[in-house]
This record gives sequence, C-alpha cells and structure tokens, in this order.
Amino acid sequence: MQYWEAGGISNTAIAAARLGLDCIAIGQVGDEIYGNFLLDVLHDEGIEMVGMVEHDGVIGSSSTSCETHICYVLVNPLQEHAFCSPSDFVNKPALSWMTSLSTKVKMAIKQSKILFCDGFAFFVLQPDLIISALEYATEVGRSIFFDPGPRGKYLANGTPAEQKALDKLLTMSNVLILTSDEAEALTSIRDPILAGMELLRKGICTEWIIVKMGSKGSILITESSVSFAPAFKVDVIDTVGCGDSFGAAIAFGYIHSLPLLHTLTLANAVGGATAMSSGAGRAVATLEKVIEIMTRSQINEDDFIHELLNKDLNVQEITVISNMTNNGNSNKPKHVPLQKVTSELLLKFDPDRIKYSGTIG
Repeated sequence: MQYWEAGGISNTAIAAARLGLDCIAIGQVGDEIYGNFLLDVLHDEGIEMVGMVEHDGVIGSSSTSCETHICYVLVNPLQEHAFCSPSDFVNKPALSWMTSLSTKVKMAIKQSKILFCDGFAFFVLQPDLIISALEYATEVGRSIFFDPGPRGKYLANGTPAEQKALDKLLTMSNVLILTSDEAEALTSIRDPILAGMELLRKGICTEWIIVKMGSKGSILITESSVSFAPAFKVDVIDTVGCGDSFGAAIAFGYIHSLPLLHTLTLANAVGGATAMSSGAGRAVATLEKVIEIMTRSQINEDDFIHELLNKDLNVQEITVISNMTNNGNSNKPKHVPLQKVTSELLLKFDPDRIKYSGTIG
C-alpha cells in the first residue's frame, strides 16, 4: 500500500495544534502537487505556513524556485521502518542559496513562544542560516527546542559548518529531545541518564533534557532532578511520527509550566496515541485518543528504570510515575501515583476544550 502524508516537523505542529496550541510552520514547499497537498493539510489543521522565499518583495509559502522535500518511509510486515529521501544523495541543502532570514520569518519567530527545530532542517537550510534563526530567537527571548533525530549522528561527523551548527543547537537550546540511541551517539555514553546529564553539563541555555525510551517510557533531566514516566500500554500499529508528536506535548507542558511528571505523562500519551494509527501527518494523536489513553491509565512498568536509578546521580530529587506510592529519600526515588497525575491532566482537557494561548513556530 502506498499513500502520501505530511511528515517530519509537520507531525509536531499537527499534534501541538490538536492539543490546543497555535502553531506556525516556517519553511518552503514547491508549487506542485506535493507542496499544495501539504499546505492543504496544514490549513485544515489550523496551522499557518510562513514561507521563506521572497519574489519581488512578496513572500509566499510555495515557490517555483524549489521543490517540496519528500521522504519515503519504507515499512516491512513487522512494522519496522526506514527513511529514504532524495536529499540523502545530494551534498547541499535544498535552499542552499538562501543566506538570510526574511522580515516575515523573523516576525513569526518573535510572535511565538518556542522555536522548534529538528535535524532534518539541515536537508533544507544552510547551517549558517539555522544558526541565524537560533541567534535571532535568543535575541528576542524565545525558547528553543531541538530534536536531532536520526540526522544527529551524521551531523556530528559532517562538514565543519554542520558540526558548528549542531554544537550551537545542542548548547543553545532550552530543551533537547532525543532517543536513548541518539543520546549515546552524541555523547558516547550508553546509560541514558548519564548521557542526558552530560548534554546538560555542556549546555549553555539548556533547562531540560528529555530522553525517549520507546515502549519503556521517557526521562526528563534537569540540574536538580530526574523524572521518569513509563509508557502507556497501547495496541501499536505504526511508530512513525510518535517521537515528533511526543515533542509537541513537551512543548505544551513547557509553555504551561506543567509539573515535570505531568509533562512526561502527557507526552507518553500523545506518542502512544500516534502509535495506534498507521502513518503520520493527519494520523497523529487526536485529543480524544489522548484522553482515552490517560483515562484508561495502564502503563508498562519495568524493573529496568530501577537499575538506571540505582546509582549516585547527585540530584536533589528523583521521581517516578508508578502504581504504588512512597515519599522517597536521598537514596530512593519518590513514587508518584499514576492516577493522581492523569486525573490532574484530564482536568486540563475538560469537555469545554479550553484553548490555551500558547504558540510554537
């Protein structure tokens, strides 16, 4: 079976919009069938597209001067997937001739609370232009989120310009979101908590390191704490887009100052809801499905986290979502009841669907 769908950072924007955040997509598509399809999908989700290419003083979201970035997702009968893009076979970004941010792009960044970037941006933009966007977001006081994705390990061994931009993203971002494999690739440390702590130590603006552990759950590391939330039990159909939509919930929790465990739990629910459908784009988590998962409140509890936490982490607090409860001490993590967290989260998404005033770009 073959079909088209929006993907990449569009998954993050769609999931965020469905949680109630106002989203702006900054990028460029070609004036062809693929670009028009993506614009229609984003429009239907209430997401504005701000183009980067300017012609005769007018900036449009589609352009005849570039082609829409396409990625083929190859899925086998075991639901294992691999990604293949024409960009894998060229050694320059699609918009390699672009050297500066337009006024309209700067305005989009300025009016947002978060600038969310992923490693696939390097397929489209020059590393120096990515750095310009980071520096402008920092200048106007906006938070930066970065998810290196599978491109991270290649960028770490890429051109000097790519390595410089990657280093800027890893140190200047307020929030880093990555898988345990990606954390290991960037630090050469296998333990996900210690790898996260190493990234935090090297960071300049870094507040949160989030390590995604797939079906095991996720970890959030700050200077003073380590938090862990196990994944929800769901019927997995396809994991494409789970990490992208997970990031949208992290942005929601960050914007609304949710407690750390609540943010992780919401993100796990959004990622789990996305796994219950095939494909990404319009198939990412709906709010109704997220509420259903949190209402059911069934988690994958595993002893592996206790092995990871059974060491001197030199932090003030270690908290774990669990079906049991205790107050913890200096040597043991504090177990917080899952039901308490999900009940408090569900209050945020009552039937009136209160729309929060937060924006990511």
